[in-house]
Amino acid sequence: MGFKYGAKQTHSYKLGSSSGGVSGVSARWVAVFCIVSFCFGVIFINRFGISSIRIKVDEKQKQQVDHVIECENEDSKDILSQVSHTHDVIMTLDKTISSLETELASARSAKRPESSNQHQKYFFVMGIMTAFSSRRRRESIRETWMPQGKDLLRLEKEKGIIIRFVIGHSATSGGLLDDAIDIEDKQHQDFLRLNHVEGYHELSSKTQIYFSTAAAKWDADFYIKVDDDVHINLGMIGSTLLRHRSKPRVYIGCMKSGPVLAQKGVKYHEPEYWKFGEDGNKYFRHATGQIYAISKDLATFISVNRNILHKYANEDVSLGSWFIGLDVEHVDDRSLCCQTPPDCEWKTQAGNMCAASFDWSCSGICKSVERMKDVHKVCGEGDDAIWHTSF
Repeated sequence: MGFKYGAKQTHSYKLGSSSGGVSGVSARWVAVFCIVSFCFGVIFINRFGISSIRIKVDEKQKQQVDHVIECENEDSKDILSQVSHTHDVIMTLDKTISSLETELASARSAKRPESSNQHQKYFFVMGIMTAFSSRRRRESIRETWMPQGKDLLRLEKEKGIIIRFVIGHSATSGGLLDDAIDIEDKQHQDFLRLNHVEGYHELSSKTQIYFSTAAAKWDADFYIKVDDDVHINLGMIGSTLLRHRSKPRVYIGCMKSGPVLAQKGVKYHEPEYWKFGEDGNKYFRHATGQIYAISKDLATFISVNRNILHKYANEDVSLGSWFIGLDVEHVDDRSLCCQTPPDCEWKTQAGNMCAASFDWSCSGICKSVERMKDVHKVCGEGDDAIWHTSF
């Protein structure tokens, strides 16, 4: 019994050691090791391999995107540079074209045919703005400071001074009003007729057409606009302009800056008051409308750009606005806006002869038909002064 038991035990031990024990344990651990290795490999690849690949791919894509953006930025810069260059070229061309148009207008004016077949250069052209109803005003001027007949022609030839009453035509062209002007012109030959329909609210347009027409008809150093109820000393006007003859772009008058009137129904109401800022603002500096003078280049500028120049309600404001932004010298000459006697009389006695006289309260000489002779007698320079003045 004991021997068999011990033999059995010994046999069992051998089987467990040489076959069942060693073989069973090894298979399980190999399987476990394989599974653990696989899992560890998967984890390693997921954490490091794929991430590394993704990083490399992301970096490559980023480089490609950056390259595309850089190219696009360079293209954008090139396009903006080309657009800017093109804009500069266009602006230069616009300025060149404008300059050429001005020179062309001047050349056409200079080459216009004269009745004597010879080109004549004039000192100044004076346009006296008048209306159909102002026959008596015109007569008061003809009887005082404006030469007539042969003296008017002599003034043109010897002094280079042109003086004309300026008027357009009636709404019904060829009617009684136009016929009356034609008859008056045949008698005095002192009118400049405009292609313009007369009307109080069309003064800005009339002024524009006057300067354009005068610049095309006469080649002069200066062009003057004056109302038909203002007294003029021609010799003093000539002396005043002579001081500025060498200036290419000059605007001469009594400069003012009146209030912008927004209220409807009042005299000098400005419908476009809102363009000048808040209520109570004033206009920019401009010459009062009774009389002012502009040089040839400015008259030519008006002629060339007449279709795009804006017109305000008041013609003196309109003219002043046309020169805003231009290289123009504004000359404020108070001798062009003396008051009527006793003001102009005192200045004459003091040796400061006035070039023009009127009443501010009336925007001209009050009751000019009745008073023009008296003003001329007291404040006039003398009928022979113009002939003894050298220009």
